[in-house]
Amino acid sequence: MYEVADGVATITLNRPDKLNAWTATMEQEVRSAVEEAERDENARVIVLTGAGRGFCAGADMSLLNTVATQGLPQDVAQRIQSGDAAQEGQLPDFQRKYSYFLGVAKPVIAAINGPAVGLGFVIPLYCDLRWAAENARFSTVFAQRGLIAEYGIAWMLPRIVGLPDAIDLLFSARTITASEALDLRLVNRVFPQDGVGFGAAVHDQAAKLASSVSPRSLGVIKRQVYTGMFQTLAESFDLSVVELVASLQSQDFKEGVAHFLEKRPPKFSGR
Repeated sequence: MYEVADGVATITLNRPDKLNAWTATMEQEVRSAVEEAERDENARVIVLTGAGRGFCAGADMSLLNTVATQGLPQDVAQRIQSGDAAQEGQLPDFQRKYSYFLGVAKPVIAAINGPAVGLGFVIPLYCDLRWAAENARFSTVFAQRGLIAEYGIAWMLPRIVGLPDAIDLLFSARTITASEALDLRLVNRVFPQDGVGFGAAVHDQAAKLASSVSPRSLGVIKRQVYTGMFQTLAESFDLSVVELVASLQSQDFKEGVAHFLEKRPPKFSGR
């Protein structure tokens, strides 16, 4: 499901009866929704969440069972290994399955409303922020299924939680709570289930982000941070100087100064 309100595009995985288990169709539809949100001038922040009581239970077990009992079909193998079409001006690292979130020019927030397991654990790692409900649960699960660290998680997870904890989570495949995920810095924030509710709380905070800071700044900063993971300090420094000069000539810079001096809410244009 896809909807936009208050500057926030909310993409909701909608297989609640299966805890939003991932399918090829879901993969295609999420990609299309993200691309739509990136084009939509009314959307400044993107939220990815799940319907019902789960975020994503990982790959659909019916497919895994078919592979386990009948072998790996050639079309499934090709789909797993297939790459995305090259995009001009985009690092190859940001053009893989799920890693394309890092190349999206708008903030992407994973709103983890319940179990996030396997592939459902991987996808939030490629989001910029991870906000969890207090009843959320997390597990890499791969080693318990005879699988490996999928889709770049062996690269991403250590950079988020550190090498020792990444090894622990991948080796043990143990389930952790939202509280432990916060301690590990796997998630940035944990929201209570009571009161206004998790979804409403996430939307409120995302809407504040959409309205209070420059969308142009967010896009540039995001690109700086992720590109910087592949740069030297000198390269990152030189890029920041170029971007600083450009920002000083932007409309959002003028508005950033004006709204502060005039003591009013900002009206950023993204330009």
